Amino acid sequence: MGKVKYHLLASLLGCLLLAYSACAQSLRESSGMPDRPNIVILYADDMGYGDLGVQNKKSKIPTPNLDKLAAEGMRFTNAHSSSGICTPSRYALLTGRYHWRKFHGIVDSWDASVFDKAEMTLPEMLQQNDYRTACVGKWHLGWDWAAIRKAGAESVTVNNKKTWEPDAFDWTRPIPDGPTAHGFDYYYGDDVPNFPPYAWLENDRVVDAPTVMLTVTEKTLEGNWEARPGPARKDWDFYDVMPANTKKAVEWIKEQKQNSPGRVRPFFLYFAFTSPHAPIVPTKEWQGKSGAGAYGDFMMQSDWSAGQVLEALKENGFAENTIVIFTSDNGPEHYAFDRVRNFEHYSMGPLRGVKRDVWDGGHRIPFVVKWPGLVKPGTVSDGLISQIDIMATLADFLKIKLPGEAAEDSFSQLQLLRGKASSARPSMVHNTYDKYAIQKDNWVYIDAKDGEHSKMPDWFRTREKYPADNAFGVLLYNLNKDVSQRENLLSRYPAKAKALREELNKIRRVN
Repeated sequence: MGKVKYHLLASLLGCLLLAYSACAQSLRESSGMPDRPNIVILYADDMGYGDLGVQNKKSKIPTPNLDKLAAEGMRFTNAHSSSGICTPSRYALLTGRYHWRKFHGIVDSWDASVFDKAEMTLPEMLQQNDYRTACVGKWHLGWDWAAIRKAGAESVTVNNKKTWEPDAFDWTRPIPDGPTAHGFDYYYGDDVPNFPPYAWLENDRVVDAPTVMLTVTEKTLEGNWEARPGPARKDWDFYDVMPANTKKAVEWIKEQKQNSPGRVRPFFLYFAFTSPHAPIVPTKEWQGKSGAGAYGDFMMQSDWSAGQVLEALKENGFAENTIVIFTSDNGPEHYAFDRVRNFEHYSMGPLRGVKRDVWDGGHRIPFVVKWPGLVKPGTVSDGLISQIDIMATLADFLKIKLPGEAAEDSFSQLQLLRGKASSARPSMVHNTYDKYAIQKDNWVYIDAKDGEHSKMPDWFRTREKYPADNAFGVLLYNLNKDVSQRENLLSRYPAKAKALREELNKIRRVN
């Protein structure tokens, strides 16, 4: 009789366990939060805080697709890139590490990779956990161009820039140390929109070999071409770059339905826009569409590109199991000042400064996260967050243990995204070139006489009532009361400035 009772009890427990397991599985499925969601990062180039329509009530640039994305996810109003310039921010996003621990400037034409082999990147972390990974668009993190340069080839100087002519390279050979050497299974793009070579690259090879030197004769629609001299594919068309990259991103998403025999692996797409960075080249269908000139038109086209990717996720059945992160590498180019005068559009929003600056306008950027099943739609957070935090946040959710010093400056913001806690980041160090600042508890200390690298025009300073040059040598602001960084509070709160300087030096590991 005892054995019968035992077997009945065991059978009952087994049924309960099966029921619990089925219930847990059902809850996971109904929550829309799979154990390993797909991940898409849409990374704009030189897009300002005020260029996202939902953040700027007086915007002259419609951004319906990005506004819809924000309505479906969480929008951050105190989000930052690592730097006010391109390469450093991209490095920091892809490593979870402050760029200034290693370098400060951009990768110039023909420069080597900024990555070390031992350095774990975000795509490598995901690749090692069975994700299929792709990078489409702008790379700007260096390649080993010297490996395909012919022996004895000599550089030339064009417009005071050192470069090489097309026949200096063996374009049939693979180019080492690019995206596929640092965690991406696939790459397609043009590396940098205004740097040579002006050609399409796929994985580690040039698709069509450059045969001519770039020549640009017509005027740009706004600003300058800013195109460095060098080898180009015959009939290279700057206007086709973003449409072609967008088409490739959409195609790659579609391919993920059948990317592995018998099963669909999760995927990671890093779509790095070449827009709205100069040259400002909206296609004809977008020209004249905005109320902010050619740049506004290019921004609208950028919004369309984001919309194409979001639509591709929906059409291919991925919308409900894909994390989508939209952000920008830094603030808007200095052309933003004239945009205010000509169109009353503030690309920098209420912030002081533009690209290259340590003022907030240089690095406080649009940041939206749509995460079905985890992020409550339509939420807005003023929590301090950085692009550097993406790596630790994803590792935390995916239960990936990061080795050694990987992502050493990254904080998991999972609880912030869930709406269950404030920001996990205690402070944020800002840096561009030789200038540093630190934000903590909405106080910002700038360890320099100003935050400027891109000169503010006198007319703009007068119009916006910015004060005269700083007489104190360093700066202190309370962003809760002064988001535009107009009033230096150093003389009133010297102890606060001292504490922040000590905190900055501690993080930098300097005396």
